[in-house]
Amino acid sequence: MCNYRTQGRQVNRVYLKTFGCRTNIYDSQIMAQNLKDFVLVGSEEEADIVVVNSCTVTNSADSSARSYISGLQKKGKRVVLAGCGAISKGETLFKEEKVFGVFGHSEKGNINTLLKSETPFFAPGDLESLDETIVEDFSSRSKAFIKIQEGCDFNCSYCIIPSVRGRARSQEERKILDQIARLAGNGYGEFVLTGTNIGSYGKDTGSSIATLLKRISVIRGVRRIRLGSLEPVQIDDAFMELLEEPWLEKHLHIALQHTSEAMLIRMRRRNALQRDLALFEKIADKGFALGTDFIVGHPGESETIWQEALENFRLFPITHLHAFTYSRREGTHAAMMKESVNGRVAKARMKLLETIVSENNFAFRKGHARGLEVLVEERKGAYQVGYDQYYNRVFITSPLDLEKEWVTIPEAEARTEGNYATMAQ
Repeated sequence: MCNYRTQGRQVNRVYLKTFGCRTNIYDSQIMAQNLKDFVLVGSEEEADIVVVNSCTVTNSADSSARSYISGLQKKGKRVVLAGCGAISKGETLFKEEKVFGVFGHSEKGNINTLLKSETPFFAPGDLESLDETIVEDFSSRSKAFIKIQEGCDFNCSYCIIPSVRGRARSQEERKILDQIARLAGNGYGEFVLTGTNIGSYGKDTGSSIATLLKRISVIRGVRRIRLGSLEPVQIDDAFMELLEEPWLEKHLHIALQHTSEAMLIRMRRRNALQRDLALFEKIADKGFALGTDFIVGHPGESETIWQEALENFRLFPITHLHAFTYSRREGTHAAMMKESVNGRVAKARMKLLETIVSENNFAFRKGHARGLEVLVEERKGAYQVGYDQYYNRVFITSPLDLEKEWVTIPEAEARTEGNYATMAQ
């Protein structure tokens, strides 16, 4: 392994490669903050050690991480596996000597000690702990991610996540508020609350997601709060009362997973079609953009069930979509089901849903093109790009350097790929 010296002592260069969700983004930041005796670099080419923070939600996610690891091996890098894949696939990859080391979620805070090891290590940890590190800076991002809870108590037929993240448990409110106060003091104004199942926050501590949101909102410097995915059954009256608050992003992601009542039962979901539709319509009437998750091709999704789901789906005011084709995961209830759906059929169904939502989104953006509050995140070619309060992308032409700045767009032009606006000097 290549070493070099800085300020008279030997160090190793570490690159953190993150796959998957917002929770993994946050977890990588925890790892970065605990790397005391290493130099964090921006690419694998510069690194001696590559820590792969992996995702295992689908077979595709597993394959992406495995392919990436194989490429690193050919380059002679020392590879360490972390994240959800460390729990589901870590032991196999370690025994096959595909990776030098493995550590689980509970060991993120020990990354500095683990990476010092000159002998291979396997440290899966446990599925009961909560993060101790308080993240104070997201140096490469304009917004801050805050993990408020870990794990999930749901038992959906298709999902492996409870097996690799554990049961639902809430972070201490004091730690969350302290972290946000520090980040707000460092100039962050937008906060994205993330976790495995954030709507369950407080169920084990006598609190709730609505209570937490109210307490975050009064912290000086907090301008906008964005939420990760919520379950329909977790949106109660207390949460609905917050929909008029100016600090809550006018976009909610509410996970349906399907729109056939029969399939919801088969998936072991806790939501029900008619209640879901009434909820979406009520929130949309308050001017919100609405996103959802949807799994196509789950075992048992016959043509009859699909046509029912499609007809129902068209009724929902959905403007953003995160759709998957079903991925079989060992250890889940659905893995034992026999009524499989052809992969090409599933992909065609998913494409149809995406087309419907794309049309919905375009119509929504045309009707919500004025008074856009945008946090500019990056520069792409001739444009500076950010997201408005409806979680729609805005491409801005301006002679000013707007990165990490909040700007108000009086009026934007809705195009297929996003909203466009010009800001004069």
